[in-house]
Amino acid sequence: MLFSAKHSCTLFYILTLSLLALYTTLRHRPILPPPPLRVAQTLPTIAIHSSPPLATTPSPPTCANSPSTHLAGTLSPLSTALYVQSHFQSLGLTTHLTNFSVLLSYPLHSSLSARFSDGSVLPVALSEPTVPQNGVVAPYHAYSPSGSAYGEAVFLNYGREQDYHALGAQGVVVKGCVGIVRRGSGMSRYEVVANAAAHGVSAVLMYTEGEYKEGVERGTVMNGLGDPLTPGWAGIGGGEKLDLNDPRVTEKFPAVPSLPVSEAAAESIIRSLEGRGVPYEWRESFNIGGRRIRRVGPGPTMLNFTYEEIFEEVVSLSCPQLLVIKEDKGPIVLTVTVLREDVRNFIQHGEQKMTTIHNVFAVIKGSEEPDRSVLLGNHRDAWTFGAVDPNSGTAALLDIARRLALLMRLGWNPRRTIILCSWDAEEFGMIGSTEWVEQNLVNLGSKAVAYLNVDCAAQGPGFFVSATPQLDDLLVEVTKQVKDPESENLYLYERWAAANKGVNKIQRLSRVDSDFAPFLQHAGVPSVDLYFGSDFPVYHTAFDSYDWMVNFGDPSFQRHVTVAGIWGLIALHLADDPILPFNYLSYATELQKLRVDQNVDESTVLRRRMLNDQLMLTERGFLDSEGLRGRQWFKHLIYGPRGITESKIAFFPGIAEAMSGRMNVEEREAMIRHEMWRVARAIQRAAIALRGELR
Repeated sequence: MLFSAKHSCTLFYILTLSLLALYTTLRHRPILPPPPLRVAQTLPTIAIHSSPPLATTPSPPTCANSPSTHLAGTLSPLSTALYVQSHFQSLGLTTHLTNFSVLLSYPLHSSLSARFSDGSVLPVALSEPTVPQNGVVAPYHAYSPSGSAYGEAVFLNYGREQDYHALGAQGVVVKGCVGIVRRGSGMSRYEVVANAAAHGVSAVLMYTEGEYKEGVERGTVMNGLGDPLTPGWAGIGGGEKLDLNDPRVTEKFPAVPSLPVSEAAAESIIRSLEGRGVPYEWRESFNIGGRRIRRVGPGPTMLNFTYEEIFEEVVSLSCPQLLVIKEDKGPIVLTVTVLREDVRNFIQHGEQKMTTIHNVFAVIKGSEEPDRSVLLGNHRDAWTFGAVDPNSGTAALLDIARRLALLMRLGWNPRRTIILCSWDAEEFGMIGSTEWVEQNLVNLGSKAVAYLNVDCAAQGPGFFVSATPQLDDLLVEVTKQVKDPESENLYLYERWAAANKGVNKIQRLSRVDSDFAPFLQHAGVPSVDLYFGSDFPVYHTAFDSYDWMVNFGDPSFQRHVTVAGIWGLIALHLADDPILPFNYLSYATELQKLRVDQNVDESTVLRRRMLNDQLMLTERGFLDSEGLRGRQWFKHLIYGPRGITESKIAFFPGIAEAMSGRMNVEEREAMIRHEMWRVARAIQRAAIALRGELR
């Protein structure tokens, strides 16, 4: 049966009605008055607003740990994990570590040189030249495959499908070339390299535009989250691991190698290109910051690209430049291959090895509902010094721990359990948090109230927040209680509302760029992500240092203070309010009655518990056991990664991908129809969970 206009309208009508019934009213329901507070409930607000500010004594992770690097799987992150654990213990909090054995990827050596059309050969620096390199990992893409390529250089813009179409329309042939791509336009590193491979490009150099032209943005090119050898289950020591050659592993990595370079290095190549001119539709984006790109190639500059990856079992690793592997005739030491000087040489020896990562937890048991948990999380690992990403968030997390410990000394205990989470190996693909979510999936599904994430607490001016919709009203109310870091006379909400012209600018969580992703998109836990600053120019570079923070990111540390205040107040509401502050309109009348009911008899307690369970479990209704097509690990049908598609739709990832999929018209219409029905069924499941009825 063909996908007729009538069927299309019917499905859209069903889907629209379902959405209106569950989500549309979330942004318009008036806030219910808070319940009368117990004496102990007044303590959190006092502590949040009266604790000594971070501005006077910045938390140690920002000050002390930024001068050292924190690459996951190395000794420095282990010492940081022990520091965080020690800090929790010194506050009297119950603390433990959870370790996982995972596959991480590291470089051993890289080099880059060029031969231009005039015959000159010039070396190209791969690392940031003005930054001390002690302990800083050489710029690389984690999980980039091995490979060699020799070909002409070609500029690919953002590496989108439309960019290849624009080049093709001008007669530019990219097959066999080494592509140069600028980061942006919402494309992940994996998507960029996978697109390049699909068009026959042999290797990719990737750069980021910005004011720090010598900065090199490190990152991962793995597709998906978690340990690649344990997809769907936790990577515990001695547990099942897939083979490196298993298709379920190899499909996570691009088919061609890649490496990040600085904008300065990329421009030195791009300026040497001849051939066709820049497509007209690209030109407007280059009229910024004096950037001028006139030709896209291919050539005449030739690139010779070599990358070697090691898959043998790792026995020991004595230093970053020496790998010893198992061999019957004794250890083998890897050496660098020297290529001809008259071509561009790209040499990168890398290794993938099993290593142990460490998640750290502090647990404050709830006094009345200890089996319900509110989780606050931040990761510790960084590509370089990580003053912004993630130490600013770690500073706020440790300060919240201090404030909660103060409350406990004053006699307060939360109604529900609070868990402070310090994740490892986030930069490699949210590995620490994902493995823990997979290990605790059943308990999270039945007991987790919400997950509150802060990655980069302070990376510049302006407040930004993303959340699942049932938390919108709570977020707005909390911003009305916290002072704006830029002004003593304003509350954060006033400046936030003014900046957005009164429009609610809470974003949604379809991204997969921080630790909220496994909680929401795999486990269905309502989630929040908070930060100051839309982006920052030293992202994943060696310039992300304490010096940059005190000069540009947050000189007075007041943004740190504000994030800690917001983060802590949201957690306290979720942990202490008798009825969870989720704004589902259908419960407004009943919730209002229970909020003002001061009887504490068994019937009232049970009714509150029942309603809280319904509120808490509704988000799980949007999960589908089959997951997204081709990305089955992602279960959430409303918010999730879009896949390799250039759709601008930030929700309904399955529908978005079906609409832009590479298939014939009949197949596309059938797929769209199926995905719409899946979403409609998910919305119905959530509505049934909210009603708490068996139907």
